[in-house]
Amino acid sequence: GCIMAVVGIAGITTDDQANAAERRAAGEFVRGVSEARSLMESEEFPVESGPYHLYIAFNCPWCHRVAMVRAVLGLEDAVSMDVCFPSRTTVSDDRGENLWRFAPDGIVTQNGRHVSFPECTADTAGGKSYIVDIYAESGMNAARSVPILYDKVSRKVVNNESSEIMRMLETVMLPHAKRPINLYPELLREKVDEANTWIYTDINNGAYKAGFSSNQDVYETAFDTYFAALDKLNALVESNDFITGDAVTESDIRAFTTLWRHDPIYHNRMKLNQAFLHEYGGIWKWMGRMMAVPGLDSVSHAGILAQAKQGYFGRTGNGTIPVGPRGYPECYAQPGL
Repeated sequence: GCIMAVVGIAGITTDDQANAAERRAAGEFVRGVSEARSLMESEEFPVESGPYHLYIAFNCPWCHRVAMVRAVLGLEDAVSMDVCFPSRTTVSDDRGENLWRFAPDGIVTQNGRHVSFPECTADTAGGKSYIVDIYAESGMNAARSVPILYDKVSRKVVNNESSEIMRMLETVMLPHAKRPINLYPELLREKVDEANTWIYTDINNGAYKAGFSSNQDVYETAFDTYFAALDKLNALVESNDFITGDAVTESDIRAFTTLWRHDPIYHNRMKLNQAFLHEYGGIWKWMGRMMAVPGLDSVSHAGILAQAKQGYFGRTGNGTIPVGPRGYPECYAQPGL
């Protein structure tokens, strides 16, 4: 599958699309292709501080990793951001189901409880209520996903591929960062690219392949591949502080986004229940180093985890949200415990 997977300017972006319809019909989760692929540093979208805006939902790991890069680099003043409610709409919504929407005052969720999150906003850039309306204004009537990199001046969607948005923030936007850490350093690019490929296939998308495929064989293969990748990651971060060496790079943020979800969400929701992270000595200490990366706490604290749990469990089965496990994500920051 990996050979045919779709590759963009920032490497592998999605599953191999060969026979996707047949594979989905047979119970395999096959990720689709992002539609908007413009890049900053073009005539249409020059690199500037101010005009660019992000639309995200914190429960979505693809959004979350973009928000993490923005936070770590300190790009909050340069690139504004709005946050959708973590559960998409249900059939009872006037506009239909599975739509990302803005609900700063919260909504009554499937379990009957009114839920709101302080980080959730209105659409401050365009005043829309639904993400699909932001796309429609850009002439993209089939698109519905987040994250979105948006140009507030031309009122156009620039890009909706998370890996490419991350890469733009890390490179062309770096002069506008308050903490200009090089997350994609010239000398390590080959190593970062190589790590990103297996992290994407086996861990980031692998978790979804395990959790959202209804075919038992596909699930078991994804399960085995995911935990083999955790063994590989564990060995890497036992010998180095970070995945590609002694400094944090994009590869670490990509892996962290999934693993931060592992114990409190994926172990249960994605049926990835072979082990908890503390069973991997290297990964557990690396999680502590990641939690200490300046800026990261602003997008990885308990309030963000509550949104992630709402997103993954709030529309699954009976819609109740697990109370436990207790102490997350704080325990990630104290690996000695």
